[in-house]
Amino acid sequence: MRLRNWIAVVVSVLLLVAVGIVGVLVNRSALRAADTVHRADSRALAVNNATLAGQMQLLSAKALSEFAGSHSFGLGPGQAADRLALEAYVRKSAVFPYGAALTAPDGTVLNATRSNPLPDPSDPGYGVMRAQLLAGKPGFSSLMSVYDGTGRKVAVEAVAVPVRVGGAVAAVLVGYYTLAETPLQAYTAKLKSDLHRTMVIDTTGVALFSSDTDTIGAKADPAIVAAVKAHPSGSTFVEYRDGKTDMIAIVVTGDVLPGGWAYVRIQTMASFDGAVHSRSQTINVTLLAMLLIGAVGISILGYRTQVQRRRADEKFQALFQHAPDMVAVLDADGRVAFSSPSAASVLHFPAGSLQGSSVFELVHPDDRQRMVDAFGRLLGERNGVLRLQTRILNSAGSATWFEFTASNQMHNPALTGIVINARDVSENRAFQERLAHEAQHDALTGLPNRRRMQDALSSSLRQESVAVLFVDLDGFKPVNDAHGHEAGDELLRQVAERLSACVRSNDVLSRVGGDEFVVLMPGITERSDADAMSERVRLCVERPFYVLGNEVTIGASVGVHLAGAADDPDQALRAADHAMYAVKHRGGGRAATIPEQRTLIHVGRHRADD
Repeated sequence: MRLRNWIAVVVSVLLLVAVGIVGVLVNRSALRAADTVHRADSRALAVNNATLAGQMQLLSAKALSEFAGSHSFGLGPGQAADRLALEAYVRKSAVFPYGAALTAPDGTVLNATRSNPLPDPSDPGYGVMRAQLLAGKPGFSSLMSVYDGTGRKVAVEAVAVPVRVGGAVAAVLVGYYTLAETPLQAYTAKLKSDLHRTMVIDTTGVALFSSDTDTIGAKADPAIVAAVKAHPSGSTFVEYRDGKTDMIAIVVTGDVLPGGWAYVRIQTMASFDGAVHSRSQTINVTLLAMLLIGAVGISILGYRTQVQRRRADEKFQALFQHAPDMVAVLDADGRVAFSSPSAASVLHFPAGSLQGSSVFELVHPDDRQRMVDAFGRLLGERNGVLRLQTRILNSAGSATWFEFTASNQMHNPALTGIVINARDVSENRAFQERLAHEAQHDALTGLPNRRRMQDALSSSLRQESVAVLFVDLDGFKPVNDAHGHEAGDELLRQVAERLSACVRSNDVLSRVGGDEFVVLMPGITERSDADAMSERVRLCVERPFYVLGNEVTIGASVGVHLAGAADDPDQALRAADHAMYAVKHRGGGRAATIPEQRTLIHVGRHRADD
């Protein structure tokens, strides 16, 4: 009887194995067919996206070509009318807000806008663009980098179309835009997914547009670059390894994209196959489960482990139930394994909702990369402790400053994570920021004070020339005498607002005392530019003001001094002050008038009347 039972068991197992083998073979055949369909669909989607990306770029070239065809350029080197036309186009253009230039057919710059720095004419990216122009097509450069006035590196691209005179190419019109702010980048960013990354790369393999903005300007994997060169037209799949991860990329090249660019969609092989293989894996797991009776034992062990873990969690929750500070434990990926009840209540999240979420999603976007880097350093330091302050977003999206203390307890079997203690320091932070702001700004007008202005002047003169305009109001003292100090304060506030609208965005306007203001114009080397701003300031101040129901007319005496790089800041400020006094002694900016009840009092032009 016992032998019969064993024979029945063996036969049942053999039959079960046979059924399992047949099922695996059938499932594998279905999987191959599904893989073929999946790859065809993925290829078609990539080609459609690449075509749309190419059309968007050709539209930008069309907009530039329409401007070139609708405007008659003088094409003289440095011709003012051409420069004004370029600047007017850039101000109105939604496609090329960064800048524009006119060049000779050989690349020599004839004219260019001045609002933003443009790539050096020797940048290799122009070579690709000129080659396309010679082929009779719109020119698209590869990625080029410039540094703005703050020293920040900006990735830009140039688009070029010919300017024809009498049917012949007389010049080239070039438009520039920052890659991160283009409609194509906005479209590419919408393709962002946790499963894949989408890029448009130039002929050198550098990412021009990416669904992950941090990778703009980064070099594509050598396997992808090699595939682009090997398949100059069409679409292909590239399989390679990134470290220990198997990757797959769909590469689309050819006429669907301008400039020899390529559309690339990258994802892990596991995620690419996941959509197709999930059902197959489910079937295989089901078949294996029929053969692996031992899974019951594993389930029992898993159940016991879960019970023990739940009891440990309950004990841990009891320890921090009423803790005033937020306490959390993070796993190696930065996900919340445990959080104290205060964490959810302080941030206005439902109780328990933070469990399993990434802590970096709660960090303010401007601080997120800094936190990721600090977390990575802490993971590599056994028993390491990190203290820092950062902004955390609550459930409504509002940011609050917290001070964090993080301890690496990954090696501790009782915790196996990063232990976080955090407390709200927003009030203390706001108080410190308010003190710092008040120390460097005028309390009446909110403008930078003398100290802040001198710091800015010293910093600018270490790098470039600065035009210093010292402004003194003509006729301010009679306003105080006629209407009182309250009217004088209101007049100063209105003057500050008007001057703020008058100066350039990168200029520094400050109130240095009484009715005196200083304008710093970094990068100005021509006296004519400084004099033009001086005239704007004078005309701006001369327009009537309405103070406490009274019309008040004043003037301004403006002293101008051009300070060269490395000049002494104090000497430069004194020189502008002396220049202002010279204007004042010649009669000031203009005669100023203020009303006294129903009679206008005419104020003289001399310093004693101010």
